[in-house]
Amino acid sequence: MANSSKPSLSEVKDLLDLKLEQFAGPEFFIPTDPIQIPHSFSDPADIEIAAMLSAIIAWGQRKSIITNAKKWIAYMDNAPFQFLSQAQEKDFKPMEGFVHRTLNGFDCKFISIRLSELLKEHGSIDKFLMTSGPTLKDKIIAIHQYFNNDDCLARTAKHFANPSKGSAAKRWVMLFRWMVRPASAPGSDFGIWNCLKPADLMLPLDVHTKNVSHKLGILTRKQQDWKAVEEVSAVLRSFDPTDPAKYDYALFGLGAFEQF
Repeated sequence: MANSSKPSLSEVKDLLDLKLEQFAGPEFFIPTDPIQIPHSFSDPADIEIAAMLSAIIAWGQRKSIITNAKKWIAYMDNAPFQFLSQAQEKDFKPMEGFVHRTLNGFDCKFISIRLSELLKEHGSIDKFLMTSGPTLKDKIIAIHQYFNNDDCLARTAKHFANPSKGSAAKRWVMLFRWMVRPASAPGSDFGIWNCLKPADLMLPLDVHTKNVSHKLGILTRKQQDWKAVEEVSAVLRSFDPTDPAKYDYALFGLGAFEQF
């Protein structure tokens, strides 16, 4: 595959299966990835909250993401479910000092309060998502709509992607991979959400997975948008109809660690 011609689909699948084995190991992935934040908890009620908060700020340098995700959860006494299930409005005030890139203290406080309301109403994020439509796109839109209420500023709403407007929703597609893929599968995922099946997951499309997919010829669309997510995910689903999102590890690893 060193020449300029595109590899065949069977060659691509063989390469991705090989790189999946190389890059998906928890000992390789967890120490450098924001998924280490939810992995620091054992209770599913804490894991899903830690995962969502980590995903919301998962852009920029990974070291900064990890540091600030820990800080956000520290505001919750490192017991996120207990805190959010019981907190009064005054308990959220310390969050006004939080900053992660363009997400400021107001955003942090609003998101935390809104998530607290969701948990008090539904019991868990997973149970809330079971009330939405059946597809991954439906569920990401449901999250967007829940947080984008009358009290939500436009600046805060930008942190909740809306694939119905064309967004690739990378951080949210990634969150569903974390939560839905079984823990027994290759990778570092948890398998604690029942709102979706692994077969219905898609590829989190970031600069690495997009560029590698283009070079391998499994993505032709130039825009990094929802149509591109659908296009490349359809190819990955042909490689493994039951678990297409597992190839995220291989594609990301090729781009981030091997500069493919």
